Amino acid sequence: MPELPEVETVKNALAPWLTGRTIRWARRVDAPDGPKYAGLERAQGQTIAAVERRGKFIVLPLSSGDEMVVHLGMTGALSPEPQVDHVRVEVALEGRAPNRLFFRDPRRFGRFVVLAPGGRTALPTLAAMGPEPLSDTFTASGLFEALKARRSALKAVLLGQRVVAGVGNIYADEALWRAGLHPELRADKVSKRQVAVLHRVIIEVLAESIGHGGTTLRDYRQLDGGSGTHQDALGVYGRAGAACPRCESVLERLVVGQRGTTFCPVCQRRGRAPRSSE
Repeated sequence: MPELPEVETVKNALAPWLTGRTIRWARRVDAPDGPKYAGLERAQGQTIAAVERRGKFIVLPLSSGDEMVVHLGMTGALSPEPQVDHVRVEVALEGRAPNRLFFRDPRRFGRFVVLAPGGRTALPTLAAMGPEPLSDTFTASGLFEALKARRSALKAVLLGQRVVAGVGNIYADEALWRAGLHPELRADKVSKRQVAVLHRVIIEVLAESIGHGGTTLRDYRQLDGGSGTHQDALGVYGRAGAACPRCESVLERLVVGQRGTTFCPVCQRRGRAPRSSE
């Protein structure tokens, strides 16, 4: 599933094209009625005021105060180019070409909705999301206090989006490995020193991936159809059975929070002092 760096890459490509454009209409294509594609008719005649990102969501504030909200899910992709199949939503824009936005999503895990003002409560994950990790609201002290209140496994807490927005399976594995923290370590047992390291490496791994255009493992594509390249820089994610890039021990796999998790049993022993980022 695309995480913060992938969504940020798409958002950055959309912004100069969509900002200030007026929507002629938005409609479902090969998609059923229901909450995943709701409110599209509200967009007609409205102007896109900005293109923003909140966690893993793309948010387009509209001129009336409505918001067009897109979640790519596992296989969703946005494109100005006509798509052959699996198109769920099409948006027509006034003025210059390209004047179509297509949302293609083969597995239908994504979402494309227009919300009335205050409508984020219809999307609980979006409404309750924690601080943005690349903003000043994400601090080591705030992260420490948030983790102190949670007794679940550290990785599961990071995936929950309430402590920090936008971090998913890939970047949780990468950050925990860099910090030398076991993914099953209970969140409230992480020391201040460990949290300081974790805070720093979360920012590092996300920023590095944005610089590489995100991670393409299978489905994620940039707006122009190209792939990200950060998969070539991953330290541990998806590499169980290979050698740890730091200590050359064999990387292992377990399941945390119902997600496959790769870690180094030597670098990430429970209770050890954190390593500096390398």
